[in-house]
Amino acid sequence: MIKRMAAACALLTALLPAACSPPDSSGNGTSARDKEPASAFSGKKLGETPLKLTLYSTGATFTDTEFATLIAGPIRKKYPNVTIERIQPSTTATPEEVLSTYTPDLLFGVLQQRVLRTGAYEDLRELIKLHRFDENRLKPVGYEYVKDITKDKGGAILAIPFNINQHVMYYNKDIFDKFGVPYPTDKQMTWDEAVELGAKLTRTAGGVHYVGLVPDNLAGIAKSFENPVLDRKTGKAAIDTPDWRRVFELQKKIFETPGYITADKTWNWTRDHFMKDQTIGMRVAWLANMVGPLEELRQQGVEFNWDIAPAPNFADRLGTTRGAQVHALSVNSRSKHKDEAFQVIAEILSDDGQRVIARNGRVPAVVNPELQKEYGLDIPVLKGKSVQNVFIGKPLQEHYIHPYESNITVRLTEATEDLAIKGLDVNAAIRKATEAINKDVETLRTTLGEF
Repeated sequence: MIKRMAAACALLTALLPAACSPPDSSGNGTSARDKEPASAFSGKKLGETPLKLTLYSTGATFTDTEFATLIAGPIRKKYPNVTIERIQPSTTATPEEVLSTYTPDLLFGVLQQRVLRTGAYEDLRELIKLHRFDENRLKPVGYEYVKDITKDKGGAILAIPFNINQHVMYYNKDIFDKFGVPYPTDKQMTWDEAVELGAKLTRTAGGVHYVGLVPDNLAGIAKSFENPVLDRKTGKAAIDTPDWRRVFELQKKIFETPGYITADKTWNWTRDHFMKDQTIGMRVAWLANMVGPLEELRQQGVEFNWDIAPAPNFADRLGTTRGAQVHALSVNSRSKHKDEAFQVIAEILSDDGQRVIARNGRVPAVVNPELQKEYGLDIPVLKGKSVQNVFIGKPLQEHYIHPYESNITVRLTEATEDLAIKGLDVNAAIRKATEAINKDVETLRTTLGEF
């Protein structure tokens, strides 16, 4: 019997180091190690030995400059013998393919259901407890979204928010000057006001086609409400609602702006049209989608006269902006350095780490009003810009991203095109998209299974 107990204890010790610790002097079964700071008994304190960790970005805009400035550089500065390298596979490789080939220690980006299905996200609850990470420092708009993803499935914590990606309106001052139109102000506009202003800039001049207002199409406008695309329980289309109807109607109104759609039926105006062609008057978009790329463009010697205004919204929703996208850091469940990887996350979420993030153009994930005052101070492309307009309006918590959603968003793109050039009215576009989505969902239930 004694031999069996010893063997069992040895096995438990291997699986759970504290399981067979002797009781303390009080006899309550508490290990002496439980009384020590987490970093003292983890056995893997960051920086004690030379270490190389790898990071993979799973689908958010994150330039090489940002990676070096916001993650790799600060960690190397504090821990000279710790290196973080970025895994950069082929641009055509899917996350599933990458994660079956590589074992990155850290995952960066939005929490993707397709990545979740690979089992790559580590449940961080034990590491949070082990390192006494203060969850109360995290902004609820980000952390509550992370927790909502698994609230019906055991409540695992799959990531820690890195930054809160918000929407603003970028505008090209040169285009406003060219046509003698006053700039947007620091006051949040209604969508109707923004459409009217955009119409004054939409025209062809000198052989160049200018578009006044680009709202990021249906998916972007819908973030003014953050209503789901798919019903959380049934998986069926959830876009035939009053709020979604307002989204479709606004998109249709924008397309009906004289000159918005070109003679050759071009309707989808993108980041490159704003940044590189410089033919977009106003573009409502994510901060991370634009600030980093604009800085890289500046480093290449391309600059123009642009600024930031608050993102417009519907008249009855002024004071709020759009849904906040959470860019997060996760530990790979297959990493051999989970403990150190989490300590990297904790370091980046410290006030010092978040200060670097704020000063380089990303909104911090922690509650610290002082960091807001330092926003953008260290990134040259934001010098002289109206950066405090980033904080006008309260961002919404992003809606629950259903496991099927990434597979059916193409239907929203098709619906946008139906409104733009296929001649469909709002009712017909919603009906067609709903039918297509529900058909896709039936197929996905077969191929991906129920969730």
